[in-house]
Amino acid sequence: MIKKKYRFKGHESFVLREGWLNKGLRETERDPLVFTKNYGADALGVGPNMAKSIRYWMRCSNLIEEKGKKGVFLSALGQKIWRYDAYLEDYFSLWLIHCNIVKNREQATCWNLFFNFCQEMEFTKDELVKEMFYRIENIERIENFSEKSVENDCETILRMYVKKIEKESDPEEKNISPFGIFELLKQKDHMYWKNQPNLNLLPAEIVYYLLLDCVSKERSVNIDELLKMPDSPGCLLHLKRTGLIDRLEILEKKEWIQMNRTAGLDMVYLKKEITKEEVVDQYFQQLR
Repeated sequence: MIKKKYRFKGHESFVLREGWLNKGLRETERDPLVFTKNYGADALGVGPNMAKSIRYWMRCSNLIEEKGKKGVFLSALGQKIWRYDAYLEDYFSLWLIHCNIVKNREQATCWNLFFNFCQEMEFTKDELVKEMFYRIENIERIENFSEKSVENDCETILRMYVKKIEKESDPEEKNISPFGIFELLKQKDHMYWKNQPNLNLLPAEIVYYLLLDCVSKERSVNIDELLKMPDSPGCLLHLKRTGLIDRLEILEKKEWIQMNRTAGLDMVYLKKEITKEEVVDQYFQQLR
């Protein structure tokens, strides 16, 4: 049987909520079989559908590895987050999780398509759904998909990235996504638009983390590519050229990269031999 390379509505209609990943990390660390007992609902203190959603978001975020009957284990990244920032209080952790979700085309197909390929900067929910249908059917050539599930994914994306304040007093009932603080999307009435985040909330190391997958064999990349190519900092972080240059200049001062902007080259060259895993370690260790 050919494995599907896409997935819609794996989140059970729930946005990734504040506190969920901390619970998931904690209980997975305690018991690899946590999700086999009533989907993990009892251990996580949520309903079965919410427990399924927590597992889904942890899988999309690359925080867990599933090993069949042996259970679910924290991935290398999951172990680092659990060690350094178990409560996901650092913006760096949230950005890592956001980037991993969006890059996970097989598990979070609509997220990947929205950030990488939906070109409209301003749109209504209906316009987003229509564009997503068109891309899935005519460009991605995915057949027999559920339009209702795709529409639900689009609605979840909008709820996940627009900053909202919930009024409920019970924290467990708050339908608040931790990503709202970055305001990658803004809303007024029925209109939504893509928005560059506050750069003070975006560690330059996140740009480097994404840049590592964009460079050529010669360890270089054009700045335009960092703005437009799939899974680039420009696409995944909604960065404009000025915002990208701002973060690249910080990396240049750290001597991780070198920029050449003479004669219209606009090239970035890697100077430091450092892996994505080492980026995570070095970021957290510098805070200690």
